[in-house]
Formats: sequence, structure tokens, C-alpha cells
Amino acid sequence: MKNHKVIVYSTPTCRYCVMAKDWFNKNGVTYEDKNVGIDHASATEMITKSGQMGVPVIDIDGNILVGFQPDVFKQLLA
Repeated sequence: MKNHKVIVYSTPTCRYCVMAKDWFNKNGVTYEDKNVGIDHASATEMITKSGQMGVPVIDIDGNILVGFQPDVFKQLLA
């Protein structure tokens, strides 16, 4: 798998956030995790990118996804 820039905007209590990060870990995808529950700047960045306040918001090479979407993750990371 080539290098991709992946950012996961998440909170520790979000089960879909945990599922997404587990999926990336299992598939050897390096990602940056931004906890929007405690990091106001990251929360603002997430809302600006996605227009959403819910998590997870996932940025894969500039493609913004909302929610746990493993099929789309596979396509974007292929």
C-alpha cells in the first residue's frame, strides 16, 4: 500500500471511531488521530472540512468521509 495521508477526527467514546481506527491498524494504514473532544482547533478544522459535528470524520488524501465506511477506505487506499 502506498503512503497516504489519513487523519481520523474522533472521540474516545465513539464506537465507530474505534472501529475505523481498528480497521486502519489491521490494514497497516498509518493515520493521525485528532481527538476533537479535547482539541478545539482540531474540532474547528473537522467542521470546516466536513460541515459535520459528528464523528468520525476521516480525511484520506483530502477525501472527506463521515462515519465508518471500510469499502470506501479500501477504494481510496488502493
